Amino acid sequence: MTNDHVPRTAWYILAKSRELKHAPIARTLFGTPLVLFRDENGRAGALVDRCPHRNAPLSQGCVERGAVECPYHGWRFDTQGRCVEVPGLHPSRALPKFRVGSHAVIERGGWIWVFGTPGTEPDTEPFEFPFVDDPRYTRVPETIEAEGTVRDVAENALDVPHTAFLHRGLFRTAKVRNDIEVVVRRGKDRVEAEYIGEPRPSGIIGRLLAPQGGEVIHFDRFIAPAIAQVEYRLGDDAHLVATTVLTPLAATKTLIAAEVAFRLPVKVPTSVFVPILKPIALQILGQDLRMLKTIREHAEAFGGLRYASTELDVLGPHIDALLSGNDVDSASLGEVARIRMHV
Repeated sequence: MTNDHVPRTAWYILAKSRELKHAPIARTLFGTPLVLFRDENGRAGALVDRCPHRNAPLSQGCVERGAVECPYHGWRFDTQGRCVEVPGLHPSRALPKFRVGSHAVIERGGWIWVFGTPGTEPDTEPFEFPFVDDPRYTRVPETIEAEGTVRDVAENALDVPHTAFLHRGLFRTAKVRNDIEVVVRRGKDRVEAEYIGEPRPSGIIGRLLAPQGGEVIHFDRFIAPAIAQVEYRLGDDAHLVATTVLTPLAATKTLIAAEVAFRLPVKVPTSVFVPILKPIALQILGQDLRMLKTIREHAEAFGGLRYASTELDVLGPHIDALLSGNDVDSASLGEVARIRMHV
């Protein structure tokens, strides 16, 4: 499965708001180069990154009076893709009706969301990150490109058994194993796994978030078409939700736009813990991305990716079904499996 199976009729993140300033920036969505820029009022726009005149990339130009200017002949286009100026054209002549393909854009919560289908007025809104307006939570955003598909990156983010080996000591350890019950629930557009009886993870992250130990409340979720979410409640008031929006850049390349929101049972501002937790989280993410890249490259010698799964691969089959359009009738979550793990 490649990202060609990911639906285009959805919202995807292409940049942090602070990345898009006065100059245009180049991005890619479903293999198509796009240019992002701001109009005179600061509103973000997204156009296909190709001037219809002589095919130059608009992203290599500049922004003048709220329109992106082609670096070759200076043709300018507004955020709707309309040609608004052709330098040198006599004032008596009408502007050409050439247009550049445009995508709907919504800027929200510090992210720039682009709708996957050009020339469409969406009747849906982008996903809302949790706790955006809750002062009790510290939010940490990050973006990084992954060599892998939306499907593979999502399953990796929501896979428990690998953490004791690939992230040994950082999150879990292979030497400490516990009996855990997993309840899997499916809905029309999502699947959720609840882990019952799980003690605090034995690695560094768990000890930092819940130094007193105890049992955790743990959920992993996939929300179609491209959102992975991990939620932990540890101890009395420690709460962490890591939400990842996965954007299909190309057939086997995915942008990870992640935001971790957390609160801790401490009197000092939780933001002081960011310099400690963020490097560890990035180390874990780096291990995942290197493994996904290695797997994809190594599989080429065997004719491509193939999978052998057990019940421990809790969410993978459900992610496949959701991406293939095999949803369930009920919009509410209903239990579909109970699994015993020793991890």
